[in-house]
Amino acid sequence: MNDVVIRVEHLSKEYYLGTISHGTLYHDLQSGWAKFRGKEDPNSRIGSVTTGPFNSTNEKFCALKDISFDVHQGEIVGIIGRNGAGKSTLLKIISRVTAPTKGSIKIRGRVASLLEVGTGFHPELTGRENIFLNGAILGMRRNEIGQKFDEIVRFSEIDKFIDTPVKRYSSGMYVRLAFAVAAHLEPEILLVDEVLAVGDAQFQKKCLGKMGEVAEEGRTVLFVSHQMGAIQKLCTKCLLLENGGLKMEGPVEDVVEAYFDSRAKASVTHLAKRTDRSGDGSGRLTTLLINNHQENETPALFSGDTVRFLLRFTIRETISAPVFNIGIYNKLGTQIIHCNTLMAGLMPGPLYGEGEVTCEIPRIPLPPGHYKVNVALGYDGGLADRVENAASLDVVAGDFYGTGHTSSFNSGICLVDHHWSLKK
Repeated sequence: MNDVVIRVEHLSKEYYLGTISHGTLYHDLQSGWAKFRGKEDPNSRIGSVTTGPFNSTNEKFCALKDISFDVHQGEIVGIIGRNGAGKSTLLKIISRVTAPTKGSIKIRGRVASLLEVGTGFHPELTGRENIFLNGAILGMRRNEIGQKFDEIVRFSEIDKFIDTPVKRYSSGMYVRLAFAVAAHLEPEILLVDEVLAVGDAQFQKKCLGKMGEVAEEGRTVLFVSHQMGAIQKLCTKCLLLENGGLKMEGPVEDVVEAYFDSRAKASVTHLAKRTDRSGDGSGRLTTLLINNHQENETPALFSGDTVRFLLRFTIRETISAPVFNIGIYNKLGTQIIHCNTLMAGLMPGPLYGEGEVTCEIPRIPLPPGHYKVNVALGYDGGLADRVENAASLDVVAGDFYGTGHTSSFNSGICLVDHHWSLKK
């Protein structure tokens, strides 16, 4: 179709696992020349076999596998999937940061990308100089960049530091300026990775609003995020990547539901093998299951859903007054919910051996977002076991208040029942 601005056809990307570099350019060139001539690598270690590039193991990792799709002008396309699914690799290939192993990408229009903090910035240059540098890379004239300069600085909210070398910027300042540049220098196509998670909540809201404005102007946005609320609110189409392949493409609601279904299979978290834990070891938390109101295992739920946390444990030394704890934290590390058996009035007697305990939250008061779950087993005066980041939990927009209006990603850090009255 005439309005297709990105066409991806049978795209694949492979990487060789292992250490590629010998540490010096001279030895790398030696090894590369030997491989080209089909000779033995002069820098290989005694007893090693080197058949791949340089001193890699020749084992391939397929980051993307035969992906094909079209993106039309003015679409906001969400790209979702678990960590390692290939989302960031796809954006890097579209932005020409790296080349595909197989397949092709046809792009119509100027591309600006925000892939990771500091990408495209020269650390020794000031913020002002980097704005003009990025504009030049996009093919803009100096007077065109100058016309947008004040708007970029105002949006980034770092006007006091615009003449400071960006190497002195914090990660948040980097993101502010980088997004402002990428969004305001009028690219036809804007690529945004999860890097927005570095910014504060207010700035994220501002960026999401700007991406909506960009699309309304007829430009195209590709947006990678783990924030399902933002994906649902902003995007017009969605791609689901799984193990490097395109599992599904279609309407946002359908694809997000498929994503949650695929994650539900992995929602049982086995804690027994976790070594990054604390406590004296008198008891161990071995499994964490997260169930929704339909008692289906799921790492995702809607605001206002009933959620059940089932903890299995093994107690090796009798604990006379055990206390089980579950904490839910937002991405900033702030604890939003803390539940424990003592506060809820469950005070079991001495425990020994294996068992399980269940915590139910009837209407979880969380707005859309990505959360971490910590679990712990304590007792009077001590800690038996604690596992941080025991599981992740995605919350999507739901009708928490029962009014037909769904919660949004900017609903605060917690939802509460409340009532209004009006007198005239």
